[in-house]
Amino acid sequence: MSEVKNALFIMCDQLRWDYLQHAGHPHIRTPALDAFTRRATRFSQCYVQAPVCGGSRMSFYTGRYAYSHGAHYNNFPLRIDERGLGDYLSEVGVHTSLIGKTHMKADDAALERLGVDPGSDIGRRVRQVGFDAIERDDGLHPEVTLRANLPYNAYLRSHGYLGRNPWHEYANSAAGPNGEILSGWHMRHANRPARVHRDHSETAYMTDRALDFLSVDRAEPWCLHLSYIKPHWPYIAPEPYHRMYGPDEVLRANRTAAERAAPHPVVHAFMQHDESVSFASQECRETVIPTYMGLISEIDDHFARLIAHLEDSGRLDDTMVIFTSDHGDYLGDHWLGEKDLFHDEVVRVPMIIYDPSRAADATRGKTIEQFVEAIDIVPTLLEALGGEPARTSLDGRSLLPLMRGS
Repeated sequence: MSEVKNALFIMCDQLRWDYLQHAGHPHIRTPALDAFTRRATRFSQCYVQAPVCGGSRMSFYTGRYAYSHGAHYNNFPLRIDERGLGDYLSEVGVHTSLIGKTHMKADDAALERLGVDPGSDIGRRVRQVGFDAIERDDGLHPEVTLRANLPYNAYLRSHGYLGRNPWHEYANSAAGPNGEILSGWHMRHANRPARVHRDHSETAYMTDRALDFLSVDRAEPWCLHLSYIKPHWPYIAPEPYHRMYGPDEVLRANRTAAERAAPHPVVHAFMQHDESVSFASQECRETVIPTYMGLISEIDDHFARLIAHLEDSGRLDDTMVIFTSDHGDYLGDHWLGEKDLFHDEVVRVPMIIYDPSRAADATRGKTIEQFVEAIDIVPTLLEALGGEPARTSLDGRSLLPLMRGS
């Protein structure tokens, strides 16, 4: 019988592998994650299957390569016959819930063709990659795509942040000299504090929702996928995270004149994107990157709250904890901004796994440099929670043998 009964699967959005204290960044302060690595196993060579949110996450959740599941870019629907993490774990009696982002695009046309009601139990599971979605929020909704009744907007209004879209007007905007709203979509405002209090930010809110979940004593085994929206743009952070770092702590860009002089035509096209043109400027990098780092430290602070709760409740004794990211961020490296291509800055991600099993003591606090992939998470969780990884449908392999020294 496995000693692992439950799992907390934490994913950040656009967090680079090298922007953590334990990974060697000379200025970032992530003490909670750094301490966590001393009781967990760190995989220093973990790679995702797609350099963009949707495609990467669909591989994380299905345990399959992008060419297998087909949903390799944002807004590409996942085929109705693909099983997700929640589907696999339900077969071994584990209930899987979601709080946060998935970037899942459901194949509604296939549901309609097959006569499946999207509101039925099976319809809801298919539309959420097998998760029971306690709250799904895929990120900031600007005015052009705003959905009514977003839970985070309702939460902000309940705390006095009024307006049609307080998510944008407060959580991702700053105040100008005359009180005007300065949108976080414009990177020149990144060094200003968000108009929202730190206790009401996106990261704080999602953590609070996760703690609500963890505070309920459940008889059945569970897996919670907590998916943070940050440090994905808009690059804007609440006080004090916006001023935690300064321009002198921005590392030199990893780029050469030769890369810019004779790039591949595809890379050249991406170099012409607005975000790449902006990040080519050192002034932009020195404005944005300190805030990006502050958003990471904010996540670290809330990660500490989660681990403290698991410790205080005794749940850390039987709960596997995974911390990772869906992809990275160029931040001006290789004369690029955002993601979409395949440099290490984008497709290499942090991967830290805490296994409460005594068998994992062999690698506790150690770094495994063997190449591993995002598709390995589903078989790892499935095996840890008492199942047998399905060789016929999963492209990934369980990481437990590496963690348990066999």
